[in-house]
Amino acid sequence: MCGRFVSARKRLELLEEFAVERDAVSADRDPDYNVAPTKRIYAVLDGKDEGKPRRELRLVRWGLVPSWAKDASGGARMINARAETVAVKPAFRSAFAKRRCIIPADGYYEWQAAEGKEPKQPFYIHRTDGGILPFAGLYELWRDESLPSDHEQAWLWTASIITTNATDEIGKIHDRTPMVVPSEGWADWLDPANGDKELLLATMRPATGAGIGGLSSYPVSRDVNSVRNNGPDLIAPLSSAVPGPQAGGSEGATLF
Repeated sequence: MCGRFVSARKRLELLEEFAVERDAVSADRDPDYNVAPTKRIYAVLDGKDEGKPRRELRLVRWGLVPSWAKDASGGARMINARAETVAVKPAFRSAFAKRRCIIPADGYYEWQAAEGKEPKQPFYIHRTDGGILPFAGLYELWRDESLPSDHEQAWLWTASIITTNATDEIGKIHDRTPMVVPSEGWADWLDPANGDKELLLATMRPATGAGIGGLSSYPVSRDVNSVRNNGPDLIAPLSSAVPGPQAGGSEGATLF
């Protein structure tokens, strides 16, 4: 799974990286080195304008709430969608068909089981080349019927990150890992009119692909375990620790 990640890039960097045409974020958000469920996160999506594609950046809440949900309380449990079932599972299939997004991240955390009674060891996993990880995501809009439709809080935007099996070296840390969408697939992935299920499933892939370098990992402080802790010190390597597994590193090598 992906339960914590890092989002420290400036808004301008994301606007340029994803060639965003409409910025729906009113101001820069503080760098977040401990993004947890229910926090607001950046999402790149296709906000069509008069039927024409228009790439948009906005903030959404992490934890998808299906449009048919009676209330928004279950969103915190749906931070991830499994790639194996995302196209058919009731909670996600509508969003997969029409509301796909990219969730930019600098890296993410996973916890490796330790021997005996030792607590799990967190690892920070990131692109070796320092680039952005374009997580494959879904977004949904939920209507709060207790408020008038023109109320600023009448519509709740939420999102989920799609994950898959981790079968390479990174899988030694945790058996699930996020899916990514390489840059050449962004247009197909974001287009809400694209209903080709097989193409979409192939567009997000557990491999480096063009524009995605290999992954590196290393152990970090257990301070990341608490959502109250934040700051760049959370991704600092433990000074006495050996670097973690590496994955990929060359064009076409396995990433996830």
